[in-house]
Amino acid sequence: MALDAPTLLESRRLVVKIGSALLVDGETRQIRRDWLDALADDVAACRKRGQEVVIVTSGAVACGREHLGLVGRALKLEEKQAAAATGQIRLAHAYQETLARHDVTVAQVLVTLEDTEERRRHLNARNTIDTLLKLGAVPVINENDTVATAEIRFGDNDRLAARVAQMVSADTLVLLSDIDGLYTADPRKDPDARHIPTVRELTPEIEGMAGEPPPGYSSGGMVTKIAAARVALSAGCRMVIAKGKRMNPLAALEQRPEDGGALCTWFLPSAEPTSARKAWIAGHVNATGVLVVDDGAMRALSHGASLLPAGVTAVQGEFDRGDVVIVRTQEGREVARGLVAYSADDARKILRHKSTEIPEILGYRGRDEMIHRDDLVVR
Repeated sequence: MALDAPTLLESRRLVVKIGSALLVDGETRQIRRDWLDALADDVAACRKRGQEVVIVTSGAVACGREHLGLVGRALKLEEKQAAAATGQIRLAHAYQETLARHDVTVAQVLVTLEDTEERRRHLNARNTIDTLLKLGAVPVINENDTVATAEIRFGDNDRLAARVAQMVSADTLVLLSDIDGLYTADPRKDPDARHIPTVRELTPEIEGMAGEPPPGYSSGGMVTKIAAARVALSAGCRMVIAKGKRMNPLAALEQRPEDGGALCTWFLPSAEPTSARKAWIAGHVNATGVLVVDDGAMRALSHGASLLPAGVTAVQGEFDRGDVVIVRTQEGREVARGLVAYSADDARKILRHKSTEIPEILGYRGRDEMIHRDDLVVR
């Protein structure tokens, strides 16, 4: 094991993905309550030491199909959606019940692929999750299978978890699996397969080590985990694959294997979450509008402040909330880019005004900032 591999103790905000095969017993088709209680104990321990935890869970379809008599055969899309509709209620109740033992509030968040692809919905989801975390809740996220069609589904929660980690600027993504990491070949078929403790680059060789998904409830496999790693690493988020069926699987990641911790594979990025996200804003998105700022706002931006409406003197172009806009000086020089918190129409109404005047002008209370510093890249 590489001595420079991290442990879970170093995380500040982590996303934990739980697969159907871990959560739902394959024979009884019931939620594994003892295992879920142990996981909840781990989550409570993380929170006690100041870490924020987001859970991405599978299992709605697996949990709900028996109650609708949909067992023993492959399901049509509409049957999966029906099973998810009843299973989501049971899942949410199970998470609520087990975390209530630690006086932890649970919040269910259902998302679709479009919610992460479309910029405004992406921001809405991110702000909701951020707010829940600030209020001390544990967001439990699942794909909204009841409305997602085959064409707009993630299809597996490995990639959904990676997109959530990217969305909320998590520094750690934990994929709890039926295997303890990446091997040079499938260890269930090849006794000579070697465990890979640390991956620093997703080379063709690494991608070639992924095999086929295992049978059972799981829709994922190592292929989807490598795809998730690509998303996570591009966001500056490290990712770990670890065996999940053991009791207290998160606690087992608090130490390195040589010190008694669980065997696992860490995928390590080359950038921090904030810098990677801002690099994406700066260089990989087409700007749709321009905000012209005064000298006072320019000085504030150069010192790391957010852009307030009072410092904006003109709005050019048409854009919606969450679009990327260019920030220019009065002379036309580009000084920043960022994700704007207001549409062009609303921005024109509140420019040159104090943030406290926004509710009276617009009739609703939006953000105090035209562009928050976390969504701003100053050149």
